[in-house]
Amino acid sequence: MMPAARDLLLDAAYAALTRRPWYAVRMVDVAAAAGVSRQTLHNEFGTKDGLARALVEREAAAFLAGVDRALAGGSDPHPRLTALVEWIAAAARDNALVKALLTGCWDAWLPRVEQAAAQPDAAGDRGDGRSLSPAGVLAQVRDRAVAALSAPGTAEPDVVDLAGTCELVVRLGLSCVAAPPGEHGAGDLVRAVLRRCRPDRAGHRG
Repeated sequence: MMPAARDLLLDAAYAALTRRPWYAVRMVDVAAAAGVSRQTLHNEFGTKDGLARALVEREAAAFLAGVDRALAGGSDPHPRLTALVEWIAAAARDNALVKALLTGCWDAWLPRVEQAAAQPDAAGDRGDGRSLSPAGVLAQVRDRAVAALSAPGTAEPDVVDLAGTCELVVRLGLSCVAAPPGEHGAGDLVRAVLRRCRPDRAGHRG
């Protein structure tokens, strides 16, 4: 199946952003790269600000889908939380828009998007209606982690405050975005923290 015009346009806009700053990206060039008319571009997004908004929302949705994948494997919560932190660090390293969403640092190269609530797409799964600010994105990641680790079939997380532990882990992931851990990877850091969350099982590697 051929991608829809909207997806083609967003792909073209993202590709353009990897080559030049957003202020230098022209709507006519995005339309040409996507193989559609400029009118189609305007029909989909209205203005360049609308295109920027949609592009950031799509990257936010893809990041959150990766969060869900990281949390999906196995029943032991510790490897899943470790995978979550590793995903946060990798996604921010590989995608400047994701890094900006997580840190709030939007440099001149990137489109600046107001931090209003993201609008859900037709399937209802883009943005969760939450703010695109770092606090809003963090809350979504934390809540998804809590939901995943509370699901039937998941082992008891061995912590008194699951929500607090998930928030601590997510904030650890954000610290790895702001200051990459270097020799000790994100996974090693979160494993050390999680061992301390269940001191009665300090020898467990998770």
